[in-house]
Amino acid sequence: MWATITKPFAWLFVWLYNLTGSYAAALLLFALAVNLVMTPFMAKSKKGMMRQTRLQPKIQELQRRHEGNQQKLNEEMQKLYREEGVNPMSGCLWSLIPFPILIALYSVIRQPLSRMMFVSDEVLEAIKQICADNSWYVSSGGRADAYMEIKLADAVHHHFDEVTAYLQSLNLPTDKLIDLNFNLFGINLGNIPWDKIKEVFSNPAGAAIGIGTIGLVLIPLVSAVLSWLSMKVANLANPQTGVETQQQAQMKSMNLMMPIMSLWFCFIMPAAMGVYWSANSIFGMIRDFVLTRIYKRKLDREDAERNAARNAREREMEERRIETERLRAEGKSEQNANTSKKKIQQNEKQRQAERSAALAKEERAARREQLGIKEPEKPASQVGNRRYARGRAYVPDRFTNPEGAEEATLAAAAESEGNLSIDESVAEESLFTEAVEETATEESAVNEQE
Repeated sequence: MWATITKPFAWLFVWLYNLTGSYAAALLLFALAVNLVMTPFMAKSKKGMMRQTRLQPKIQELQRRHEGNQQKLNEEMQKLYREEGVNPMSGCLWSLIPFPILIALYSVIRQPLSRMMFVSDEVLEAIKQICADNSWYVSSGGRADAYMEIKLADAVHHHFDEVTAYLQSLNLPTDKLIDLNFNLFGINLGNIPWDKIKEVFSNPAGAAIGIGTIGLVLIPLVSAVLSWLSMKVANLANPQTGVETQQQAQMKSMNLMMPIMSLWFCFIMPAAMGVYWSANSIFGMIRDFVLTRIYKRKLDREDAERNAARNAREREMEERRIETERLRAEGKSEQNANTSKKKIQQNEKQRQAERSAALAKEERAARREQLGIKEPEKPASQVGNRRYARGRAYVPDRFTNPEGAEEATLAAAAESEGNLSIDESVAEESLFTEAVEETATEESAVNEQE
């Protein structure tokens, strides 16, 4: 199954090698092709991450406002993400796509005979046999020889005619066999830098330190530096809020860990992986720089349009509120189109009751005046039968007439001193008034009959 997954990458790599005739050039072009294919997906990731980082000030404000209430904070953050059209996971999901490609490429580089050339098991065993017979390379087996096929492919390159003649003598196919040249300026990209370092330190007197050894050691260092630079460029779009958030702290840790991982992996893997990793970092920096500039302008424009729409909506709501208050003050409130029929009937019934009560009050006042009933004096602070509900020193015009407010307050306090707080005459007055009104009504009826 894994061989099927790696086939497209192997075909592309073989085509690039046949096109250039250089293993290193094929690696560089492969990294470029992968970055071009991945650009649309990484663009989505870049846009999602930039939009999310722009929300950091608002998220920090929500965290400050709802500190200690995690449930409310989560609800408000989900609401913010919906309003801004941001998916918190969009920036992470797309950024994980390069890892399967890296694993597939590692498989192609580590097993060039079976995963890149797709030679049969019989051909592979024959190559191992001829290399062992001529002491070109003897497999030790087990985990210690995980990069056996690279060593075999390198031996095949140096003795290509002999190997092909041997395979033909065994009636084995040679059409899939490729003469791979791992050399780059004297550096064998099939070698592992850490193995070369151990070889030098195990026999310092006999080890020859040339351009190949120095280059093998420099490749992991260059890869780590370029990995660090690529992450710095990728973080240029993150706004500086002046407060180190948890996400920013995690990004700092990742900025440190990724170069260290790159350094270690490139030391313990074939140098070809370090070349690919370095090329991928360079192309990634170019891609991030271009995408940052493009999406910065685009997001600035989207934010401006969103803010303009929000301001227009707020102005419209404020104008509606002011108009509603004006109509309510004039008694011309518009009927809401969404109001139910039952609610409309209830409102109309309430307005009729209020009008009837007002007319009845006016008629009672007019009849009181005809019968010579005088309204008892009540203090301005009285509400119902509570004589001093607003306070014993209450003065109605204390704000409109501040000059005399102090004197009027003292006078009101002195006048109310010792008086009962409950006005018992209110109930008696009501009964007396009703009795007088009933008598007057009966007299009117008698007069009309006469």
